[in-house]
Amino acid sequence: MKIFENIYSVRAVDSEIREFHGYKTPIGTTYNAYLVIDDKITLIDFVKAPFANELLNDIQAIIGEKPIDYIICNHVEPDHSGALPEVVKSYPNAIVYGTAACEKELKAYYPDSTYDFKVVQNGDCLHTSHHTFRFLPMPMVHWPDSMSTYLEEEKILFSNDAFGQHIGTGEMFDTDLGLEKLLDRAGDYYANIVLPFGMQVQKVLEAAGAIDIKTICPSHGTIIKKFIPEIIEKYSDWSANKVKEDKVVIIFDTMWGTTRKLAQKLSDDYTQKGFHVEIINLSDYHYSYAMSRLLEAKYIFVGSPTLNNQMMPTVSAFLTYMQGLKPKNRVSLAFGSYGWSGESITKINDILTSCGFEMLDPIKTMWNY
Repeated sequence: MKIFENIYSVRAVDSEIREFHGYKTPIGTTYNAYLVIDDKITLIDFVKAPFANELLNDIQAIIGEKPIDYIICNHVEPDHSGALPEVVKSYPNAIVYGTAACEKELKAYYPDSTYDFKVVQNGDCLHTSHHTFRFLPMPMVHWPDSMSTYLEEEKILFSNDAFGQHIGTGEMFDTDLGLEKLLDRAGDYYANIVLPFGMQVQKVLEAAGAIDIKTICPSHGTIIKKFIPEIIEKYSDWSANKVKEDKVVIIFDTMWGTTRKLAQKLSDDYTQKGFHVEIINLSDYHYSYAMSRLLEAKYIFVGSPTLNNQMMPTVSAFLTYMQGLKPKNRVSLAFGSYGWSGESITKINDILTSCGFEMLDPIKTMWNY
């Protein structure tokens, strides 16, 4: 699909995918690749391997029998690079551009593929007849190889995973989606993928502030044209772990209903104090949904009954997942019920403490509440 003069989206829409390396994608996703045409033809990124033929067909429909001269690989993760083996078979004379880490990782993932590779560093440029591509490495947002690419003449930032959203419902531009849904999906994506890399994100935002960006073309989701200031402001807040001081998220699972009663009592108490409270039962919601809801919450309360001297497996999974994503600047509380030992509350409290949270006194009750 033509998105600008001589610039095409050759993305693949994966409306069926429902899990993406550990978290749920309830409306699917896209794997975005872009084709920039002048006397030389440049492909920016690939798509996931099962969509390789779709990508090649889309490219051929646009350029016919012309060759691709340059391929820019912003990221090696297989949802982006999976089609590389088929693409370089079809266009064996194309030169692949990426970071040194990108070259190393591509060789590890696709040892049987052959292509010319050119290592680029921060500020290096690829000049075609009418376009200048400037390379902006952004290591650990969210892999070592990660890079974004700036098309100077059109002021387009091909932002890789930054500013991405998992949306597989077909919208091409942010104006098709609307601001509220854009920020909701971008927040879900940030909370479940990018959250641990706040310091690196702030460096990217600093670099982005030095260039004039008219359009952001991410590797997942919609192209952003209208709402650039809003999503950059959100990224600035999220990367600094800024939170809403009046927001409470209560996350729990229950066995016979007592921990649910405790969760409701906490909700009632904090609602009466003027807080905005959301309760999430992990029997009903995946732990990745809980992560998206606590992205902007100051208070994180976690509860479980004791089961075999442990917490409920759903709660344990959530805490393990959250630990890896490293939210900061939170206030937390452990709660739950027990019959004769009550280890779950202590274990939850210990994990939350290890996250560096400010801790409130645990709440536990024996048998029923």
